[in-house]
Amino acid sequence: MHRFNLCFDAGKFVDEFELKMAEYTGAKKAVVCVNGTNALHLALKMVGVERDTEVITQPLTFIATANAIAYCDAHPVFVDVDMETMGMSPSVLSEFIEGHTIPDPKTGKRINKLSKRLISAVVPMHTFGHPCRIDEIAEICNHFNIPLVEDAAESMGSFYKGKHTGTFGTIGVLSFNGNKILTTGGGGMLLFQDETLAKKAKHLTTQAKVPHPWEFVHDEIGYNYRMPNINAALGLAQLEQMPEFIQNKRNIAAMYKAYFENSPWTFFVEPEYAESNYWLNVVLFENKNERDEFLRYSNEHGVMSRPSWQLISKINFFYSSITIDLKNSEWLEDRIVNIPSSFNKCTLKAS
Repeated sequence: MHRFNLCFDAGKFVDEFELKMAEYTGAKKAVVCVNGTNALHLALKMVGVERDTEVITQPLTFIATANAIAYCDAHPVFVDVDMETMGMSPSVLSEFIEGHTIPDPKTGKRINKLSKRLISAVVPMHTFGHPCRIDEIAEICNHFNIPLVEDAAESMGSFYKGKHTGTFGTIGVLSFNGNKILTTGGGGMLLFQDETLAKKAKHLTTQAKVPHPWEFVHDEIGYNYRMPNINAALGLAQLEQMPEFIQNKRNIAAMYKAYFENSPWTFFVEPEYAESNYWLNVVLFENKNERDEFLRYSNEHGVMSRPSWQLISKINFFYSSITIDLKNSEWLEDRIVNIPSSFNKCTLKAS
Protein backbone atom coordinates (compact mmCIF):
# COMPACT_ATOMS: atom_id res chain seq x y z
CA MET A 1 0.00 0.00 0.00
CA HIS A 2 1.38 3.38 -0.98
CA ARG A 3 1.70 6.16 1.64
CA PHE A 4 1.10 9.72 0.57
CA ASN A 5 2.06 12.79 2.54
CA LEU A 6 0.47 16.20 1.98
CA CYS A 7 3.09 18.47 3.49
CA PHE A 8 1.99 21.89 4.71
CA ASP A 9 5.19 22.78 6.58
CA ALA A 10 6.90 26.05 5.68
CA GLY A 11 10.09 24.20 4.77
CA LYS A 12 13.51 23.45 6.25
CA PHE A 13 15.13 26.61 4.87
CA VAL A 14 12.61 28.77 6.72
CA ASP A 15 13.51 27.11 10.03
CA GLU A 16 17.24 27.36 9.33
CA PHE A 17 16.99 31.00 8.25
CA GLU A 18 15.17 31.91 11.45
CA LEU A 19 17.74 30.07 13.55
CA LYS A 20 20.77 31.65 11.88
CA MET A 21 19.26 35.13 11.87
CA ALA A 22 18.65 34.83 15.62
CA GLU A 23 22.29 33.84 16.04
CA TYR A 24 23.53 36.72 13.88
CA THR A 25 21.46 39.40 15.62
CA GLY A 26 21.66 38.05 19.15
CA ALA A 27 17.89 37.62 19.41
CA LYS A 28 16.56 34.59 21.26
CA LYS A 29 14.10 33.81 18.46
CA ALA A 30 13.36 35.07 14.96
CA VAL A 31 10.21 34.61 12.87
CA VAL A 32 10.18 35.35 9.14
CA CYS A 33 7.37 37.10 7.28
CA VAL A 34 6.61 37.70 3.63
CA ASN A 35 7.74 41.34 3.92
CA GLY A 36 8.85 43.93 6.44
CA THR A 37 5.55 45.83 6.48
CA ASN A 38 3.63 42.66 7.38
CA ALA A 39 6.18 42.00 10.11
CA LEU A 40 5.69 45.49 11.52
CA HIS A 41 1.91 45.16 11.38
CA LEU A 42 2.02 41.86 13.24
CA ALA A 43 4.47 43.24 15.81
CA LEU A 44 2.11 46.11 16.58
CA LYS A 45 -0.86 43.76 16.92
CA MET A 46 1.09 41.51 19.25
CA VAL A 47 2.05 44.30 21.68
CA GLY A 48 -1.58 45.45 21.94
CA VAL A 49 -1.99 48.20 19.36
CA GLU A 50 -5.74 48.40 18.73
CA ARG A 51 -8.35 50.65 17.17
CA ASP A 52 -8.29 54.24 18.46
CA THR A 53 -5.06 53.89 20.38
CA GLU A 54 -1.97 55.99 19.65
CA VAL A 55 1.52 54.95 18.56
CA ILE A 56 4.42 57.35 18.98
CA THR A 57 6.79 57.32 16.02
CA GLN A 58 8.92 59.69 13.93
CA PRO A 59 7.97 61.62 10.77
CA LEU A 60 11.32 61.05 9.03
CA THR A 61 10.75 57.45 7.96
CA PHE A 62 9.45 55.37 5.08
CA ILE A 63 5.66 55.39 4.91
CA ALA A 64 5.42 51.68 5.81
CA THR A 65 6.06 52.63 9.45
CA ALA A 66 2.92 54.76 9.58
CA ASN A 67 0.92 52.48 7.29
CA ALA A 68 1.38 49.56 9.68
CA ILE A 69 -0.03 51.73 12.46
CA ALA A 70 -3.01 52.57 10.25
CA TYR A 71 -3.57 48.87 9.50
CA CYS A 72 -4.33 48.52 13.22
CA ASP A 73 -6.82 51.42 13.02
CA ALA A 74 -4.52 53.28 15.41
CA HIS A 75 -3.25 56.86 15.24
CA PRO A 76 0.40 57.88 14.81
CA VAL A 77 1.88 60.62 17.00
CA PHE A 78 4.97 62.16 15.42
CA VAL A 79 7.87 63.31 17.59
CA ASP A 80 11.11 64.86 16.38
CA VAL A 81 14.40 63.19 15.50
CA ASP A 82 17.95 63.86 16.67
CA MET A 83 20.32 65.66 14.31
CA GLU A 84 23.22 63.29 15.05
CA THR A 85 21.27 60.08 14.32
CA MET A 86 18.23 61.14 12.19
CA GLY A 87 16.29 58.77 14.48
CA MET A 88 13.74 59.45 17.21
CA SER A 89 14.87 61.93 19.86
CA PRO A 90 14.74 60.38 23.36
CA SER A 91 14.45 63.81 24.97
CA VAL A 92 11.45 64.83 22.84
CA LEU A 93 9.84 61.43 23.45
CA SER A 94 10.28 61.80 27.21
CA GLU A 95 8.99 65.38 27.20
CA PHE A 96 5.88 64.34 25.28
CA ILE A 97 5.05 61.45 27.59
CA GLU A 98 5.67 63.49 30.73
CA GLY A 99 3.88 66.61 29.52
CA HIS A 100 1.02 65.27 27.43
CA THR A 101 0.04 61.97 29.02
CA ILE A 102 -1.21 60.73 32.39
CA PRO A 103 -1.31 57.25 33.91
CA ASP A 104 -4.60 55.40 33.78
CA PRO A 105 -5.63 54.93 37.44
CA LYS A 106 -6.68 51.31 36.81
CA THR A 107 -3.95 49.98 34.52
CA GLY A 108 -1.10 52.46 34.95
CA LYS A 109 -0.79 52.73 31.18
CA ARG A 110 -0.29 56.15 29.64
CA ILE A 111 -3.29 58.09 28.30
CA ASN A 112 -3.04 61.16 26.07
CA LYS A 113 -4.54 64.01 28.12
CA LEU A 114 -5.96 65.74 25.06
CA SER A 115 -7.30 62.88 22.94
CA LYS A 116 -8.01 60.50 25.88
CA ARG A 117 -6.48 57.67 23.84
CA LEU A 118 -4.16 54.97 25.14
CA ILE A 119 -0.49 55.20 24.12
CA SER A 120 -0.14 51.61 22.94
CA ALA A 121 3.43 51.56 21.56
CA VAL A 122 6.54 53.52 20.62
CA VAL A 123 8.11 52.84 17.19
CA PRO A 124 11.50 54.45 16.50
CA MET A 125 13.28 53.80 13.21
CA HIS A 126 17.01 53.47 12.45
CA THR A 127 17.09 55.94 9.56
CA PHE A 128 19.08 54.88 6.47
CA GLY A 129 20.73 52.19 8.63
CA HIS A 130 22.16 54.56 11.27
CA PRO A 131 21.25 53.43 14.80
CA CYS A 132 19.25 55.89 16.87
CA ARG A 133 19.78 56.28 20.63
CA ILE A 134 17.80 53.15 21.16
CA ASP A 135 19.00 52.32 24.68
CA GLU A 136 17.66 55.65 25.97
CA ILE A 137 14.38 55.12 24.14
CA ALA A 138 14.09 51.62 25.62
CA GLU A 139 14.71 53.01 29.11
CA ILE A 140 11.95 55.61 28.64
CA CYS A 141 9.51 52.95 27.41
CA ASN A 142 10.32 50.69 30.34
CA HIS A 143 9.86 53.55 32.80
CA PHE A 144 6.42 54.45 31.42
CA ASN A 145 5.36 50.85 30.71
CA ILE A 146 4.90 51.37 26.96
CA PRO A 147 5.80 48.54 24.53
CA LEU A 148 8.75 49.30 22.25
CA VAL A 149 8.60 48.01 18.68
CA GLU A 150 11.88 48.69 16.94
CA ASP A 151 11.70 49.44 13.21
CA ALA A 152 15.09 48.12 12.13
CA ALA A 153 13.97 47.56 8.53
CA GLU A 154 16.95 49.46 7.11
CA SER A 155 19.58 48.48 9.67
CA MET A 156 20.40 44.82 9.11
CA GLY A 157 24.07 44.56 10.13
CA SER A 158 24.05 47.76 12.22
CA PHE A 159 25.08 47.71 15.88
CA TYR A 160 24.47 50.11 18.76
CA LYS A 161 27.04 49.87 21.55
CA GLY A 162 27.88 46.37 20.36
CA LYS A 163 24.29 45.13 20.20
CA HIS A 164 22.42 44.53 16.93
CA THR A 165 19.57 46.88 16.15
CA GLY A 166 16.14 45.32 16.55
CA THR A 167 17.03 43.58 19.82
CA PHE A 168 16.32 46.39 22.31
CA GLY A 169 12.52 46.39 22.33
CA THR A 170 9.68 43.98 22.89
CA ILE A 171 9.87 43.12 19.18
CA GLY A 172 12.26 44.22 16.43
CA VAL A 173 11.52 44.22 12.72
CA LEU A 174 13.92 43.69 9.79
CA SER A 175 13.28 43.99 6.05
CA PHE A 176 14.74 41.90 3.25
CA ASN A 177 13.24 43.88 0.39
CA GLY A 178 15.09 43.91 -2.92
CA ASN A 179 16.87 47.17 -2.07
CA LYS A 180 18.19 46.03 1.32
CA ILE A 181 21.72 44.84 2.16
CA LEU A 182 20.45 41.30 2.71
CA THR A 183 17.58 40.53 0.37
CA THR A 184 15.25 37.59 -0.14
CA GLY A 185 13.52 39.37 -3.01
CA GLY A 186 10.86 40.37 -0.53
CA GLY A 187 10.71 39.46 3.12
CA GLY A 188 10.81 40.56 6.70
CA MET A 189 11.62 39.22 10.13
CA LEU A 190 10.47 39.62 13.72
CA LEU A 191 13.14 39.49 16.44
CA PHE A 192 12.25 38.42 19.97
CA GLN A 193 13.89 38.09 23.37
CA ASP A 194 10.70 36.39 24.64
CA GLU A 195 10.40 32.86 23.25
CA THR A 196 6.72 32.55 24.18
CA LEU A 197 5.94 35.70 22.19
CA ALA A 198 7.92 34.32 19.25
CA LYS A 199 5.94 31.09 19.31
CA LYS A 200 2.73 33.12 19.24
CA ALA A 201 4.01 35.09 16.23
CA LYS A 202 4.85 31.90 14.35
CA HIS A 203 1.33 30.66 14.99
CA LEU A 204 -0.26 33.88 13.73
CA THR A 205 1.85 34.06 10.56
CA THR A 206 0.58 30.64 9.51
CA GLN A 207 -3.15 31.43 9.68
CA ALA A 208 -3.31 30.46 13.38
CA LYS A 209 -3.60 26.80 12.43
CA VAL A 210 -3.52 24.40 15.36
CA PRO A 211 -1.22 21.41 14.72
CA HIS A 212 -3.18 18.26 13.91
CA PRO A 213 -2.34 15.14 11.88
CA TRP A 214 -5.09 15.81 9.34
CA GLU A 215 -7.72 18.32 10.43
CA PHE A 216 -7.79 22.06 9.74
CA VAL A 217 -8.37 23.81 13.05
CA HIS A 218 -7.81 27.53 13.55
CA ASP A 219 -8.11 29.02 17.03
CA GLU A 220 -8.07 32.77 16.21
CA ILE A 221 -7.75 35.28 13.38
CA GLY A 222 -4.42 34.58 11.72
CA TYR A 223 -2.46 35.93 8.77
CA ASN A 224 -0.89 34.49 5.65
CA TYR A 225 2.40 36.23 6.44
CA ARG A 226 4.83 33.30 6.31
CA MET A 227 7.84 33.46 4.02
CA PRO A 228 8.10 30.91 1.18
CA ASN A 229 10.84 28.34 1.54
CA ILE A 230 12.61 29.44 -1.65
CA ASN A 231 12.97 33.00 -0.32
CA ALA A 232 14.43 31.70 2.92
CA ALA A 233 17.00 29.68 0.93
CA LEU A 234 18.08 32.89 -0.79
CA GLY A 235 18.29 34.60 2.59
CA LEU A 236 20.61 31.90 3.93
CA ALA A 237 22.93 32.31 0.95
CA GLN A 238 22.91 36.09 1.47
CA LEU A 239 23.57 35.76 5.20
CA GLU A 240 26.78 33.86 4.49
CA GLN A 241 28.02 36.94 2.62
CA MET A 242 27.00 39.54 5.20
CA PRO A 243 30.56 40.32 6.39
CA GLU A 244 31.58 41.10 2.81
CA PHE A 245 28.40 43.11 2.18
CA ILE A 246 28.86 45.24 5.30
CA GLN A 247 32.56 45.83 4.71
CA ASN A 248 31.88 46.86 1.13
CA LYS A 249 29.20 49.33 2.23
CA ARG A 250 31.49 50.78 4.87
CA ASN A 251 34.30 51.10 2.33
CA ILE A 252 32.01 53.05 0.01
CA ALA A 253 31.02 55.31 2.90
CA ALA A 254 34.67 55.91 3.81
CA MET A 255 35.45 56.96 0.22
CA TYR A 256 32.47 59.30 0.18
CA LYS A 257 33.54 60.78 3.52
CA ALA A 258 37.02 61.50 2.18
CA TYR A 259 35.63 62.93 -1.04
CA PHE A 260 33.17 65.31 0.62
CA GLU A 261 35.70 66.61 3.13
CA ASN A 262 36.91 68.91 0.32
CA SER A 263 33.41 70.14 -0.51
CA PRO A 264 31.05 72.67 1.10
CA TRP A 265 28.61 69.84 1.87
CA THR A 266 28.46 67.45 4.81
CA PHE A 267 28.62 63.69 4.49
CA PHE A 268 26.58 62.09 7.27
CA VAL A 269 28.57 59.61 9.39
CA GLU A 270 27.60 57.10 12.05
CA PRO A 271 27.41 58.19 15.70
CA GLU A 272 30.59 57.40 17.62
CA TYR A 273 28.78 54.82 19.78
CA ALA A 274 27.36 52.89 16.80
CA GLU A 275 28.45 50.84 13.81
CA SER A 276 26.23 51.55 10.83
CA ASN A 277 25.64 49.44 7.76
CA TYR A 278 25.51 52.69 5.70
CA TRP A 279 22.52 51.31 3.81
CA LEU A 280 21.91 54.65 2.10
CA ASN A 281 24.62 57.29 2.11
CA VAL A 282 23.51 60.82 2.97
CA VAL A 283 24.85 64.25 2.02
CA LEU A 284 23.49 67.33 3.76
CA PHE A 285 23.26 70.61 1.84
CA GLU A 286 23.10 74.18 3.10
CA ASN A 287 19.49 74.72 2.10
CA LYS A 288 16.65 73.36 -0.01
CA ASN A 289 17.58 75.36 -3.12
CA GLU A 290 21.12 74.01 -3.06
CA ARG A 291 19.76 70.50 -2.51
CA ASP A 292 17.39 70.80 -5.46
CA GLU A 293 20.12 72.09 -7.74
CA PHE A 294 22.29 69.08 -6.89
CA LEU A 295 19.38 66.70 -7.48
CA ARG A 296 18.68 68.26 -10.86
CA TYR A 297 22.31 68.27 -11.98
CA SER A 298 23.18 64.75 -10.83
CA ASN A 299 20.07 63.12 -12.32
CA GLU A 300 20.46 64.99 -15.61
CA HIS A 301 24.01 63.63 -15.83
CA GLY A 302 23.09 60.00 -15.25
CA VAL A 303 23.81 59.74 -11.50
CA MET A 304 20.68 58.87 -9.59
CA SER A 305 20.24 60.82 -6.38
CA ARG A 306 17.08 61.57 -4.47
CA PRO A 307 15.80 63.55 -1.49
CA SER A 308 14.60 62.02 1.75
CA TRP A 309 11.02 60.92 2.03
CA GLN A 310 8.45 63.64 2.54
CA LEU A 311 7.76 63.83 6.26
CA ILE A 312 4.91 61.44 7.00
CA SER A 313 3.20 64.14 9.06
CA LYS A 314 2.78 66.19 5.85
CA ILE A 315 1.05 63.47 3.84
CA ASN A 316 -2.61 64.31 3.44
CA PHE A 317 -4.05 61.21 5.13
CA PHE A 318 -1.75 61.66 8.17
CA TYR A 319 -1.88 65.45 8.18
CA SER A 320 -4.27 65.68 11.15
CA SER A 321 -2.02 63.52 13.35
CA ILE A 322 -0.53 64.93 16.55
CA THR A 323 2.96 66.33 15.94
CA ILE A 324 5.52 67.39 18.54
CA ASP A 325 8.40 69.79 17.85
CA LEU A 326 9.51 68.71 14.36
CA LYS A 327 12.17 71.37 13.75
CA ASN A 328 15.00 68.85 13.25
CA SER A 329 12.91 66.66 10.96
CA GLU A 330 11.92 69.65 8.85
CA TRP A 331 15.53 70.89 8.69
CA LEU A 332 16.75 67.50 7.53
CA GLU A 333 13.92 67.04 5.03
CA ASP A 334 15.06 70.19 3.20
CA ARG A 335 18.73 69.17 3.06
CA ILE A 336 19.08 65.38 2.75
CA VAL A 337 20.22 63.80 -0.50
CA ASN A 338 20.76 60.05 -0.83
CA ILE A 339 23.59 59.25 -3.22
CA PRO A 340 24.43 55.91 -4.93
CA SER A 341 25.03 53.31 -2.24
CA SER A 342 24.78 49.88 -3.89
CA PHE A 343 27.21 47.05 -3.20
CA ASN A 344 30.04 47.77 -5.63
CA LYS A 345 33.56 46.50 -6.10
CA CYS A 346 34.60 49.62 -8.01
CA THR A 347 36.65 52.45 -6.53
CA LEU A 348 35.14 55.89 -6.14
CA LYS A 349 37.27 58.48 -7.92
CA ALA A 350 37.14 62.25 -7.66
CA SER A 351 36.28 64.03 -10.90
